[in-house]
Amino acid sequence: MKSLVRQTEARPFASAAGVARVGGAEEPRPLGPARWDWSGVRSVLVVRLRSIGDTVLATPSLHALRRFLPGARIDVLLEDWVAPLLEGSDDVDRVLTVRRKSQSSRLRVARRLRSEGYDVAYNLHGGSTAALLVRATGARHRVGYADYAYAALHNHQAPPSAALWGTEKTHSAEQQLALLGWTGVPVTDRPASRLAVTPAAAAVVERRLKDEAKLSAGQPFALVHPAAAFDTKTWAAANFARVVDHLASRGLPTVAVAGPGEEGVIEDVRSRSSAPLAGFTNLSLPELTALAARASLFLGNDSGVAHVAAAVRVPQVVVFGSSNVAHWRPWTSAPAEVVREEMPCAPCPGYTCAEFGAPECIRRVPVERVVAAVERVLSRTVTSDK
Repeated sequence: MKSLVRQTEARPFASAAGVARVGGAEEPRPLGPARWDWSGVRSVLVVRLRSIGDTVLATPSLHALRRFLPGARIDVLLEDWVAPLLEGSDDVDRVLTVRRKSQSSRLRVARRLRSEGYDVAYNLHGGSTAALLVRATGARHRVGYADYAYAALHNHQAPPSAALWGTEKTHSAEQQLALLGWTGVPVTDRPASRLAVTPAAAAVVERRLKDEAKLSAGQPFALVHPAAAFDTKTWAAANFARVVDHLASRGLPTVAVAGPGEEGVIEDVRSRSSAPLAGFTNLSLPELTALAARASLFLGNDSGVAHVAAAVRVPQVVVFGSSNVAHWRPWTSAPAEVVREEMPCAPCPGYTCAEFGAPECIRRVPVERVVAAVERVLSRTVTSDK
C-alpha cells in the first residue's frame, strides 16, 4: 500500500500572494456559514483527478485549507502521473495517488481511503470516479456540487459556484475555492496558484541550461511552449518562430519545452527561426516547474505548462484558441495577457472545429498582436521590479 502515498518534504513556495482579483490583500472570508463544527476536524481529503492544469488550479484551494486548518492533516488524491507536481508543497501532508484508467488501482485506493478515517472529503473534480472515491472514504462530511455526477453520494451539495461568487462566470480556481468557501473556509481573497521549486530539480535545470542552452547562471531567457493537446489550441510553429526572432532581437534568448514525443514541434519552430533555440522534452514535472521559475517570460498555448508558469509567477503571454478564457486564463499575480481572436463560435469543446472544418480561432491570431502583448508584459515586469 505504500505505493499509494507520496510523503512530501516541506519547502518554501516559489510564488507569493497575488493582486487584484487573484490573491487580493483583503482579509479572506468564507462564502457561507460553517456547515459543521470545524473545531473537531483533524483530517481532510481533497480529490482532484485528471491533468496538470487541473492539479495546479487546485493549489489555491489547498492553500486556503492549510491556512484555515494549520494543525489538521490535509491530503490530496491525484492521478499518479501528475502527482510529482506537488513535491515540496507546504500545503499538503500527503499526496495519495491512483493510476489512470485502472479499476484495480481504484479498488485498492478506495480501501485505503476508508481506513484513513477522514473527517471531511472534498470532490473538486466532478466525475463519477471522484464521487465514488469520496464516498469510499466514509467521511462524516462529503462535499461536492449538486450538479456533479452521482451527487447523491455527497451529503453536502453546493449550489453553482457562479451563484456563490455572485458572478456570471467563474474561473476553474474560483469554482474549486467556492466549494470550500460554501462550507465556511475563508476564500474571498482568491489565492493565486502556487507550486514549489525543489532544490534537486533546480540544480538539474541549471546544469542543463548551461550545458544544452549555453546560458550562464542567472541569465534571463524566455520559455516557449509551442505544443498543445489539440489543433484548436495550437498556434502555428511559424508564428512562434517569428516571436522567437523578435525576442532574440531585443537580446532575450529562448528555450522551448514540450512533452515526450513532441520533439517535432520544437524542431518545426527551430527550422523556421533564425535565432538559436534549445529544446527540452524529457523533463520531470518538478524540473518543468523549476525551468518555468527560472524564466523571465513564458509564451505558449493554453495548456498545463502555462498554468505551471503562472503558479511560479512568471510573466506570461498565452495564445488562446477554442478554450473558455474566463475559465482557463492564467491564475496568477504576475503580469499576464491572453491573446485570442474573437469568434462567434467560441468557446467550444475544442476537440475538432465544427464551424469551419479547421481551427480558425487559433489560426487567425496574428503575430503582431502577440508581439505587442509580449512587449507590454515585459514593460510591466520591468516597472514592477523597480
